[in-house]
Amino acid sequence: MALKILGDRVMIKVDEPETSEGGIHLPESAQEKPQRGKVVAVGEGRRLDDGTLVPPDVKEGDKVIFSKYGGTEITDEGEEYTILDSSQIYAKL
Repeated sequence: MALKILGDRVMIKVDEPETSEGGIHLPESAQEKPQRGKVVAVGEGRRLDDGTLVPPDVKEGDKVIFSKYGGTEITDEGEEYTILDSSQIYAKL
């Protein structure tokens, strides 16, 4: 991957939306935005006022739940990702 994530940010590959219980695939406009994904890159962490580096609580490969409308969506080499602050990650699965 050519991207280097900076600071206290995390790059997530968002899980694909699921089909409905009846097997019907809903159009994107009718789907709820996914909140789960897999961490694919992590920045070095947050730097405190005294210069101490605090690493993020997640690492590459972790499955996470994150803020529904948080972050910035990007496309890299045909794949869609979301980059967000580590504080927008609510839980590890």
